[in-house]
Amino acid sequence: MLLQYRKLIDESSRSRRSNVVLALDVKQMDKASQLRRSLQILRSVEPHICAVKIGMQLLLSLGLHNGIRKIVTLTHEFGLPAIMDAKINDVGHTNRIMTEHFFNAGFDAVIVNPIIGWKDGLEPVFNLARSSGRGVLLLTYMSHIGAMEGYGQKVINPKTDRPIEQYKLFAERALKWGADGAVVGATYPEKIRSICKILGESVPIYSPGVGAQGGNIEKTMRAGARYLIVGRSIVDSEKPKTSAEKIHVQVRKLLAC
Repeated sequence: MLLQYRKLIDESSRSRRSNVVLALDVKQMDKASQLRRSLQILRSVEPHICAVKIGMQLLLSLGLHNGIRKIVTLTHEFGLPAIMDAKINDVGHTNRIMTEHFFNAGFDAVIVNPIIGWKDGLEPVFNLARSSGRGVLLLTYMSHIGAMEGYGQKVINPKTDRPIEQYKLFAERALKWGADGAVVGATYPEKIRSICKILGESVPIYSPGVGAQGGNIEKTMRAGARYLIVGRSIVDSEKPKTSAEKIHVQVRKLLAC
């Protein structure tokens, strides 16, 4: 029987004393070199991370059932969970087929976009995840500059018929749907704090955007993020192991506070 995703990442984080999720977004190069570089980085930094996140850019370069499967296999050999960042956002039957492919390739969790809604939207994804012990992370507020244009806009809350920021409505959906995590950009600690008040301890926050995008580790964690998603600060470094270790040391000090 598969270990439930949330228990899997909790155990990985606790045993390694790390809340760092590696975003393995290796720059475009020829396929063999990109795969080799991805595996090299993973081998060198694995003591300092608690999970690996793979984005669509790497999947499209290497292929789901070839290069990506090799990365996922190595990730599991190290006892780390693998997260697919597909931001799933289509009609229900298409979402289910995509999710089946990701889970069959070995991924332990997927990131989804709640804008598509529940019925004939994300319900099949959650049902499949629950039946197979996998996780679903809900994209709640992105880390880029233009995030406010979508996630920050005011909408009408269908329950109260009153205006509410889109990201707060998404946070409420994360609770209602039983998501295993909410993704909130580290570049917006005030949004993390606001969403954390809604989620409490029920849904952990994952924050991308640390380092290259300007997100600050201490501010992000003190605002309420549980996991830090770090990519370019490690992957683009001349010495990924050293960079990952520095981030890990900083995180451990904050966790000890």
